Amino acid sequence: MYLSRKTDKFLSEWKADEDRKPLIIKGPRQVGKTETVRHFAKENYESVIEINFVVEPKYEKIIADGYSAESIVKYISLLDPSKKFIAGKTLIFFDEIQKFPDIATSLKFFKQDGRFDVICSGSMLGINYHKIESNSVGYKTDHIMRSMDFDEFLTAKGYESSLREDMLDHMKALKPFSELEMDLFRSMFLDYCVLGGMPAVVSKYIETGTFEGSLETQRQLLEDYKEDIRKYADGLDQTRILNVYNRIAPQLAKENKKFQISKVATGARFRDYRGCIEWLNDAGIVNVCYCMSFPELPLRGNYDEDKFKLYFADSGLLVAMLDDEAQDDLRANKNLGVYKGALYENIVGEAFVKSGCELYYYRRDDSQLEQDFFMRTKDHLVPVEVKAENGKTKSLKTLISSDRYPDISFGVKLFNGNIGFEDNVYSFPYF
Repeated sequence: MYLSRKTDKFLSEWKADEDRKPLIIKGPRQVGKTETVRHFAKENYESVIEINFVVEPKYEKIIADGYSAESIVKYISLLDPSKKFIAGKTLIFFDEIQKFPDIATSLKFFKQDGRFDVICSGSMLGINYHKIESNSVGYKTDHIMRSMDFDEFLTAKGYESSLREDMLDHMKALKPFSELEMDLFRSMFLDYCVLGGMPAVVSKYIETGTFEGSLETQRQLLEDYKEDIRKYADGLDQTRILNVYNRIAPQLAKENKKFQISKVATGARFRDYRGCIEWLNDAGIVNVCYCMSFPELPLRGNYDEDKFKLYFADSGLLVAMLDDEAQDDLRANKNLGVYKGALYENIVGEAFVKSGCELYYYRRDDSQLEQDFFMRTKDHLVPVEVKAENGKTKSLKTLISSDRYPDISFGVKLFNGNIGFEDNVYSFPYF
């Protein structure tokens, strides 16, 4: 079963561009990159040449005579004469290019040659991808693909785009949802929170209509991520990266969610672990939320890189790391327990990143003032409060009302209730 993705539209627009460049689709492991490209290729090309550098390492020899399109096509044909190259009607699909980053150098020459479309796909794993990014600059297009968002989840369940448009209309008009709508959307959103957006997990849920087998699939994905860390990270960093990876869920469950390196391992020091955080972020496994130095514009450059919170890039994988008792309660009763605040924060951060935003929070050292996230419009800094229930928003109201923060004039509260507006705070349900 193919799950429609937003990348489908991007690929159609890319194909329609007569001056299109070779495309690199990068993203975390197992978010659906390969299946999406295959689906697109089947519908748009007479001939598809797919080469997977993990499964078929012999193809690493195709650059024996250099990186020209003509030379590479010749060697592919020698290795497999059944592959047909039809000018103007062929897609060459290089998959798992993090295994063989040198192939990215050929993209410049495929663009200059112009006879064949080229799409590359690869996981954002460690230094290998940095090598890919430095090759063929100006002769390629990059596109990041992540796990499914709630919009794509609703599409997978059979809902038309008109449903999301109606949701947006409610928000713009500040029109509360009906009781029936609230019950339905909250239920589906909780399902999404538990499952996350990894296609293998979502497709099983769509096929069975239950959570059966979802935890096993999620935990296998977690093990696959650990295996990737062992495979692609160097030396001592493997152990340190795994230590950080394993401590994200327990630290998120605490009231102060700032990630503390000292809690990762005995004697751990920040300078020894900085690269580990960057590695996990570059690999698309975590989202880093930096603490702002002061809540004002601009956001970039206005933060302390030594203070941050870590969130999983897919909330379903966070859920899968919780203890067995919490798992049973979650799947049977949809009770989030002590992890409620952590999960909602994680999923809000995940949604912002999937929308193309960077993550920032603020915690003032000399008071209890703390704000979960910040977004921005053209002229305004917008604080965003995440509430597990309809609790008080003391910090949010302080930021809005105080003259100390001139860039802030209104805020947003995301919570488990209906749409509303009061005291310059827009309230919206999570979904």
